[in-house]
Parts: sequence; structure tokens; C-alpha cells
Amino acid sequence: MKTKNLLFILFTMAVIASSCKKIDELLTFYIPLETEITIENNIGISSPFEIPTPDVTTNSDKEFENNNTAGNLIKDISLEELKLTITSPSDKTFSFLKSVHIYISTDDDDEVELAYKDDIESEAESIDLITTDKKLDKYIKAESYKLRTEVVTRETLTQDVTVKINMKFKITADPL
Repeated sequence: MKTKNLLFILFTMAVIASSCKKIDELLTFYIPLETEITIENNIGISSPFEIPTPDVTTNSDKEFENNNTAGNLIKDISLEELKLTITSPSDKTFSFLKSVHIYISTDDDDEVELAYKDDIESEAESIDLITTDKKLDKYIKAESYKLRTEVVTRETLTQDVTVKINMKFKITADPL
């Protein structure tokens, strides 16, 4: 009898866990955002420096509305992916870059690391960064946020390099 009760309890817990996961999948959507930075050609080698990034407007309220929810019903926002792509000059690769770290903040909230990549050895024109597992609710719900990009180069640049930052945020709404 005890074995049957234990099996019933384990089965019920598995069904509940599976159901919660399915509900989260139904209430999950993605918001793509992008911005651009320019790495200037007059920087030094092997020392970290910051690249100015304009404020990014989120339009999150509109995105939430388009996905049949509202900001107060969002329970989790995380960064799913962050990709850097060189847009100019067209023949440039990331071979010049040793490391990159990108941080996010708002006027009201402290800065947290968003994504990074160290020991970059890539002849590609685009690279995927390693995303952190930070909760980003307050940043994406804000009207705008700031990105701070810190890079270390491995070679001297002879011309400015323009890089597009593509981000994909995973949003999970609360069903209540």
C-alpha cells in the first residue's frame, strides 16, 4: 500500500512539473533588439577601453501588448543570445579583437554584465557571445537602457570598425 501511495505521489508531481513547463512555453515569447557601436582606429593594443553606445529604446510595452500581456504580468526576462556582426568595412573580421564584455544599466538600476567572450580567435564577420543568467526584467521594462561595451584588441586598427549588436530577449509572462 505504501508503495502505491509513493508511486501515485511521484506520478502526480511529474504531471504537475510537466504541466508547469508547458504553461511557461505557451507564455514565452522573444523580443529582438539591436544597436550599433563603432570601434575607432586610434585605440591601443591589449588594454581595455570602453566604446560609447547610444541609449537603446525598448518599446517593451508595445512588444508586451503585441504578445497579449502587460509589463506587470512579466515574471522573467533573460538574454537568450547576443551576436556581434561587423557591418563596415565589409572585408573585416574579428581577428583584431581579443575580448569583449557588454554591460546593461538604466538611470535607476545598477549595471550588470549581459554577455562576454574572451580569447576571441575568429576570422568570421560575426560572433556569438556567452550570455549571463542575470534577471533583466527591470532593464527591458524600462523605456530605455544603456549598454557599455568594453573591448581589448590584439592588433592596431587602421580604420574604424562598425559592429551591429543583435540581442534576443526571452520573455515569460505570468498566467495570472
